Amino acid sequence: MSSHTTSTASVTAKTLLRIALGAVLVSHGSQKLFGAFGGGGIEGTAQGMHAMGFRPAKRNAVLAGIGEAGSGAALALGLATPIAGAGAATTMGVASSVHTPNGFFNADGGFEFPAFLGFSAAMFALGGPGPVSLDHATRHVFDRPWLRAVALAAIPVAIAVQVAQRRKALASDAAAADDADGGVTPA
Repeated sequence: MSSHTTSTASVTAKTLLRIALGAVLVSHGSQKLFGAFGGGGIEGTAQGMHAMGFRPAKRNAVLAGIGEAGSGAALALGLATPIAGAGAATTMGVASSVHTPNGFFNADGGFEFPAFLGFSAAMFALGGPGPVSLDHATRHVFDRPWLRAVALAAIPVAIAVQVAQRRKALASDAAAADDADGGVTPA
Protein backbone atom coordinates (compact mmCIF):
# COMPACT_ATOMS: atom_id res chain seq x y z
CA MET A 1 0.00 0.00 0.00
CA SER A 2 1.46 3.35 -1.00
CA SER A 3 1.92 6.19 1.45
CA HIS A 4 -0.46 8.30 -0.68
CA THR A 5 -3.21 5.70 -0.26
CA THR A 6 -2.55 5.45 3.47
CA SER A 7 -2.56 9.21 3.81
CA THR A 8 -5.80 9.55 1.85
CA ALA A 9 -7.41 6.79 3.90
CA SER A 10 -6.25 8.37 7.17
CA VAL A 11 -7.52 11.80 6.19
CA THR A 12 -10.84 10.35 5.10
CA ALA A 13 -11.22 8.32 8.29
CA LYS A 14 -10.35 11.26 10.55
CA THR A 15 -12.70 13.58 8.65
CA LEU A 16 -15.62 11.14 8.76
CA LEU A 17 -15.10 10.43 12.47
CA ARG A 18 -14.97 14.15 13.25
CA ILE A 19 -18.16 14.83 11.29
CA ALA A 20 -19.97 11.87 12.87
CA LEU A 21 -18.92 12.91 16.37
CA GLY A 22 -20.06 16.45 15.67
CA ALA A 23 -23.42 15.23 14.34
CA VAL A 24 -24.04 13.10 17.43
CA LEU A 25 -23.20 16.05 19.69
CA VAL A 26 -25.39 18.45 17.70
CA SER A 27 -28.30 16.01 17.93
CA HIS A 28 -27.80 15.51 21.66
CA GLY A 29 -27.52 19.26 22.32
CA SER A 30 -30.55 20.01 20.13
CA GLN A 31 -32.64 17.86 22.44
CA LYS A 32 -31.70 20.18 25.30
CA LEU A 33 -31.89 23.49 23.44
CA PHE A 34 -34.83 22.99 21.09
CA GLY A 35 -36.69 19.88 22.23
CA ALA A 36 -35.62 18.16 19.00
CA PHE A 37 -35.58 14.37 18.69
CA GLY A 38 -37.90 13.93 21.67
CA GLY A 39 -35.81 16.08 24.00
CA GLY A 40 -37.13 18.28 26.76
CA GLY A 41 -36.04 21.63 25.37
CA ILE A 42 -34.69 24.26 27.75
CA GLU A 43 -37.53 24.00 30.28
CA GLY A 44 -37.58 20.20 30.44
CA THR A 45 -33.80 20.04 30.54
CA ALA A 46 -33.73 22.68 33.29
CA GLN A 47 -36.10 20.56 35.39
CA GLY A 48 -33.79 17.59 34.95
CA MET A 49 -30.73 19.72 35.71
CA HIS A 50 -32.31 20.96 38.92
CA ALA A 51 -33.12 17.40 40.01
CA MET A 52 -29.51 16.39 39.30
CA GLY A 53 -28.17 19.27 41.42
CA PHE A 54 -27.08 21.72 38.73
CA ARG A 55 -27.91 25.25 39.90
CA PRO A 56 -29.07 27.55 38.47
CA ALA A 57 -30.81 24.90 36.42
CA LYS A 58 -31.81 26.96 33.39
CA ARG A 59 -28.32 28.39 32.94
CA ASN A 60 -26.84 24.91 33.19
CA ALA A 61 -29.38 23.56 30.69
CA VAL A 62 -28.38 26.25 28.19
CA LEU A 63 -24.67 25.70 28.82
CA ALA A 64 -25.02 21.93 28.40
CA GLY A 65 -26.97 22.39 25.18
CA ILE A 66 -24.44 24.84 23.78
CA GLY A 67 -21.56 22.66 24.99
CA GLU A 68 -22.99 19.80 22.98
CA ALA A 69 -24.66 21.40 19.95
CA GLY A 70 -22.30 24.35 19.53
CA SER A 71 -19.15 22.36 20.10
CA GLY A 72 -20.50 19.55 17.94
CA ALA A 73 -21.21 21.89 15.04
CA ALA A 74 -17.74 23.41 15.29
CA LEU A 75 -16.16 19.94 15.45
CA ALA A 76 -18.11 18.76 12.42
CA LEU A 77 -16.87 21.78 10.48
CA GLY A 78 -13.37 21.51 11.90
CA LEU A 79 -13.54 25.09 13.14
CA ALA A 80 -11.72 26.25 16.29
CA THR A 81 -11.14 22.59 16.96
CA PRO A 82 -9.21 22.95 20.26
CA ILE A 83 -11.97 25.09 21.76
CA ALA A 84 -14.76 22.95 20.29
CA GLY A 85 -13.12 19.75 21.47
CA ALA A 86 -12.57 21.14 24.96
CA GLY A 87 -16.16 22.39 25.17
CA ALA A 88 -17.59 19.03 24.17
CA ALA A 89 -15.14 17.09 26.35
CA THR A 90 -15.99 19.21 29.38
CA THR A 91 -19.73 18.87 28.86
CA MET A 92 -19.45 15.11 28.38
CA GLY A 93 -17.08 14.80 31.34
CA VAL A 94 -19.66 16.43 33.60
CA ALA A 95 -22.36 14.19 32.11
CA SER A 96 -20.15 11.17 32.81
CA SER A 97 -19.89 12.16 36.46
CA VAL A 98 -23.69 12.05 36.72
CA HIS A 99 -23.81 8.57 35.16
CA THR A 100 -20.87 7.11 37.12
CA PRO A 101 -23.01 5.70 39.99
CA ASN A 102 -24.76 3.50 37.39
CA GLY A 103 -21.54 1.76 36.38
CA PHE A 104 -19.85 1.66 33.01
CA PHE A 105 -22.37 0.32 30.51
CA ASN A 106 -24.81 2.66 28.79
CA ALA A 107 -27.54 0.01 28.89
CA ASP A 108 -27.54 0.38 32.68
CA GLY A 109 -27.44 4.20 32.55
CA GLY A 110 -23.67 4.16 32.97
CA PHE A 111 -21.03 6.57 31.76
CA GLU A 112 -19.86 4.61 28.70
CA PHE A 113 -21.50 6.83 26.04
CA PRO A 114 -20.77 10.32 27.41
CA ALA A 115 -17.24 9.30 28.37
CA PHE A 116 -16.52 8.04 24.87
CA LEU A 117 -17.93 11.20 23.28
CA GLY A 118 -15.89 13.36 25.66
CA PHE A 119 -12.68 11.41 25.13
CA SER A 120 -13.15 11.54 21.35
CA ALA A 121 -13.72 15.30 21.45
CA ALA A 122 -10.60 15.76 23.58
CA MET A 123 -8.57 13.77 21.06
CA PHE A 124 -9.61 16.19 18.28
CA ALA A 125 -8.68 19.10 20.55
CA LEU A 126 -5.25 17.49 20.88
CA GLY A 127 -4.74 16.18 17.35
CA GLY A 128 -6.51 18.83 15.33
CA PRO A 129 -9.20 18.48 12.69
CA GLY A 130 -7.13 17.34 9.73
CA PRO A 131 -6.75 18.97 6.33
CA VAL A 132 -10.43 18.74 5.34
CA SER A 133 -11.61 21.42 7.75
CA LEU A 134 -12.32 25.09 8.14
CA ASP A 135 -9.32 25.36 10.46
CA HIS A 136 -7.11 24.19 7.61
CA ALA A 137 -8.86 26.52 5.14
CA THR A 138 -8.26 29.50 7.47
CA ARG A 139 -4.62 28.53 8.01
CA HIS A 140 -5.33 27.43 11.57
CA VAL A 141 -6.17 30.86 12.94
CA PHE A 142 -8.16 29.21 15.75
CA ASP A 143 -6.08 26.05 15.94
CA ARG A 144 -2.67 26.93 17.31
CA PRO A 145 -0.47 24.56 19.34
CA TRP A 146 -0.63 26.84 22.40
CA LEU A 147 -4.42 26.91 22.12
CA ARG A 148 -4.52 23.12 22.10
CA ALA A 149 -2.47 23.03 25.30
CA VAL A 150 -4.67 25.61 27.02
CA ALA A 151 -7.87 23.87 25.91
CA LEU A 152 -6.69 20.47 27.14
CA ALA A 153 -5.57 21.91 30.48
CA ALA A 154 -8.93 23.62 30.94
CA ILE A 155 -10.99 20.42 30.55
CA PRO A 156 -10.28 18.79 33.95
CA VAL A 157 -10.46 22.14 35.74
CA ALA A 158 -13.86 22.98 34.26
CA ILE A 159 -15.18 19.48 35.00
CA ALA A 160 -13.93 19.67 38.60
CA VAL A 161 -15.61 23.05 39.15
CA GLN A 162 -18.96 21.83 37.81
CA VAL A 163 -18.84 18.56 39.76
CA ALA A 164 -17.94 20.41 42.98
CA GLN A 165 -20.80 22.89 42.51
CA ARG A 166 -23.20 20.02 41.87
CA ARG A 167 -22.06 18.13 44.98
CA LYS A 168 -22.45 21.27 47.08
CA ALA A 169 -26.00 21.81 45.79
CA LEU A 170 -26.94 18.17 46.44
CA ALA A 171 -25.49 18.36 49.97
CA SER A 172 -27.47 21.53 50.58
CA ASP A 173 -30.64 19.82 49.31
CA ALA A 174 -30.02 16.86 51.61
CA ALA A 175 -29.45 19.15 54.59
CA ALA A 176 -32.64 21.09 53.82
CA ALA A 177 -34.63 17.86 53.50
CA ASP A 178 -33.15 16.65 56.78
CA ASP A 179 -34.13 19.92 58.48
CA ALA A 180 -37.65 19.66 57.05
CA ASP A 181 -37.95 16.16 58.55
CA GLY A 182 -36.89 17.51 61.93
CA GLY A 183 -33.52 15.81 61.64
CA VAL A 184 -35.14 12.39 61.83
CA THR A 185 -34.23 9.92 59.16
CA PRO A 186 -36.98 7.38 58.43
CA ALA A 187 -36.12 3.78 59.16
